[in-house]
Amino acid sequence: MSERILVWDAPTRVFHWLLATSFAGAFLTGDSERWREIHLLLGYTVAGLIGFRLVWGLVGTRYALFRSFLFRPRELVDYLRSLLTRSPRHYLGHNPAGSVAVFLLLGLGVITAASGWAAYSDIGGEWLEELHEGAAFSMLTVVAVHIAGVIVSSLLHRENLVRAMITGRKAGAAVLGIARGHAWLAAIMIATVVAFWVWYPSSSMTDAEASVDQTIKHARRG
Repeated sequence: MSERILVWDAPTRVFHWLLATSFAGAFLTGDSERWREIHLLLGYTVAGLIGFRLVWGLVGTRYALFRSFLFRPRELVDYLRSLLTRSPRHYLGHNPAGSVAVFLLLGLGVITAASGWAAYSDIGGEWLEELHEGAAFSMLTVVAVHIAGVIVSSLLHRENLVRAMITGRKAGAAVLGIARGHAWLAAIMIATVVAFWVWYPSSSMTDAEASVDQTIKHARRG
């Protein structure tokens, strides 16, 4: 018997929406000197969120674990073919196409964050800036394809996947649901991100003031 069961735990859902928001904000502020500190703030947030997801993919709940959506290339091909039929294959967790998007986003996110930090720290030269920009645009492309896939899957399977990533629940047999949502961990994630967003601007201002003081002191000595 099918009922509304818990599939996506709270930390996975919070990660998903915080990553989407942070990446979008970082991308939109990437070319503006005026919003540079916001770009850096959100870039560091993306890096921290991905770090959490890499750990949660090893120790999290059933459908958050990486091993639950490691598919062979043949399974991906079969799934894509099934989308052209009247009875496409249905997966309670990530489907093969969705799993590819997840791994690409995590990999590109690591490259984007690392190259951005290195470029900001003047490590490696101009090629790192180009790598940072290229990885960011590649990530945006994957996001666009992912959104299109969510829309197509929602229509074909007659289920609202966006709502599922908000509530965590999908239709399925009761025995297939996860037992706990780990809301406490999601609350800690949100509190940590908010605390970082509050602390970072003041920290950046202090660093900027210190830099100005050093410049003035050197000028006086000269």
